[in-house]
Amino acid sequence: MVVLLLFAAVCCAAPVGNAISAYVALKTGAQDDGGIAEGGSAADIPPRMLTAYKKAVQKVGTYMPKCQGMRWPILAGIAKVESNHAIGRTITDNGDIRPKIYGVLLNGSGQGGNTTAFPDTDNGRWDSTANGERAVGPFQFLPSTWQLIGKDAGGDKIADPHNADDAALGVAIYLCGNGRDLTKRAQLQAAIQQYNHSNEYVANVLGWIDQYTAAAKDPDLKNLSGKVRTVIAAALSQRGVPYSWGGGNASGPSYGICCTRSGKSGARIKGFDCSGLTTYAYAKAGVRLPRTAAAQAGVGQRIPASLGTNALKPGDLVFYAYASGRDSTIYHVGIYVGGGQMINAARPGTVVRLDAVSAMSGFAGGARLL
Repeated sequence: MVVLLLFAAVCCAAPVGNAISAYVALKTGAQDDGGIAEGGSAADIPPRMLTAYKKAVQKVGTYMPKCQGMRWPILAGIAKVESNHAIGRTITDNGDIRPKIYGVLLNGSGQGGNTTAFPDTDNGRWDSTANGERAVGPFQFLPSTWQLIGKDAGGDKIADPHNADDAALGVAIYLCGNGRDLTKRAQLQAAIQQYNHSNEYVANVLGWIDQYTAAAKDPDLKNLSGKVRTVIAAALSQRGVPYSWGGGNASGPSYGICCTRSGKSGARIKGFDCSGLTTYAYAKAGVRLPRTAAAQAGVGQRIPASLGTNALKPGDLVFYAYASGRDSTIYHVGIYVGGGQMINAARPGTVVRLDAVSAMSGFAGGARLL
């Protein structure tokens, strides 16, 4: 526990027990130094892929007119887990992805978690092997599934799962099956469950959808009181500033210190860590905060975690802890802006951004200072 508290004192160390499956770790990259995986905003998605997601939303009604609530963060959540948005590949102007993305051969060998052999259905047309099946493209369709739902979204008269536009439209059609209303959480969950029957997979995708949804919205500040508006506007003005371990103070971004548990240093990065950002934003409203997340929990009116996130109001600090009910284990803090969103300096390798409050693990309530 002593070591845990030393790391929690700076902000922001990774929550204990934030386990993900080997499959998800391979797909998204292991998480490090934060309760949120890297990414979570449109800025993390290659522009051509984001265009494909948005085009699919516009076109899906042609094929699934009864479907409601399809939006680009849903497609982005799937693509993040399946291929990390094809990052590292070349995406041409017409949406072709090269080199092509192939999953493991599903021959029951156990590699990549596959335990069931799937016979070949496309004679290697899409997966380049006639010896069995493997998932293809940025959304990892099986060729047999693609034969049922694949559509040409780009106008070249070929429905290609290795094309970003075609693949995104295919996923939109697949998720919209049975006339679903994806604005309803239960139906969205059922759609993802149909895509992959793993509960862990569903939870992971939903987490990314929530992050992208939060990042896609700008908070409305017009009805906020003067000091609350000042704090939130100050924090929002720092979006895009890099995360720096130990960085940031009442004057703005600063160089941080070394090092996180995995050796990440902020000493050469001018930016903010979580409590550095809150210190800066509240200073703009004339409120002086202590430097660490755990210490900030002792300022103002404490909002117990038991009241849930609905008790939060814009401008409140939002805390996350390793151990429920123990403020000494608080490791992270953000600024609530309403609508389930917070301004967040999440972890090394990210930037200040809007995130869903649910994106971090270990919700520990909040504090109202204004």
